[in-house]
Amino acid sequence: MAINLQKGQKINLEKNNGSKLTDFCVGCNWGAITKRGGFLGIGKQTIDVDLDLSCAMFDAKGQLVDFIYSPLYRPELLAQYGQKPGKLSSYDGALRHTGDDLKGDQNGNDGIDNEILTVDLKRVSPQIDQIVFFLNTCGQEDFSQIPYATIRMFEGTPTHVKEVFAQYDVAAESQYAGMGALIMGKLYRRNGEWKFAAIGEAYADRFIGQTLERLQKQMA
Repeated sequence: MAINLQKGQKINLEKNNGSKLTDFCVGCNWGAITKRGGFLGIGKQTIDVDLDLSCAMFDAKGQLVDFIYSPLYRPELLAQYGQKPGKLSSYDGALRHTGDDLKGDQNGNDGIDNEILTVDLKRVSPQIDQIVFFLNTCGQEDFSQIPYATIRMFEGTPTHVKEVFAQYDVAAESQYAGMGALIMGKLYRRNGEWKFAAIGEAYADRFIGQTLERLQKQMA
C-alpha cells in the first residue's frame, strides 16, 4: 500500500518484503485550470498549465554537482543566475527525464503522470549526497490556482506503473497564492543508505534560476 506523505515526513526506501527500493520512477501529475467561459459565459474554458519537474544534485558539502531541468529554458536567462543550459539526463546516467508536458490534464485527473524522472540509485555517483525534486510554473498561474499536483515514487516504467511506493499531494489552497515554485522532496544518504524526505515548501520564484539559486544557498 502506498505511503501518503505529509510535509516534513521522512521514510526509508524499504518495501513490504524487506528489500530496498533502488530502481524506480518519480512522476508528477497536475491539472489544467478550468473556468467558466465561452460565448456569453456559457460552457467552460480550459487554460493550459505548464509545470516543470526538475532535480538538483548536491555533494556532502552542499555544492551543486549535477542537475536535470528542461532544455527549453533560455540559456541567456539561466546564465544570469550562474546556471548552465538544461538537460534531460544526469552525468552518471542514473536519472533521466521523459521530457516536457506543456498543458497538464485537460479533462480532470487522469491518474497518469505528466512528467517523469527515472531513478537508478545503484548508478548514482558516490559524489552525490542529496537529490532534490522541485516544480516550477512556467506561466502566469500560481500553485493556488492549479487544481491538483501530485508527486509519487513508483516501481515500473514511464509507461507502466507496477506499484506506487509513496506519494505527496498538493491541493489548490490560498497558502500557495503568488507561489511559483514548490520544493517537493529529496533523496538523501544516511549511513550508506538512501532515504526520502517530503519537504513541501513553496516560494514566489518566477523562474527556475531563482529556485536553483535558492537551493544552493540552502544547501551551502
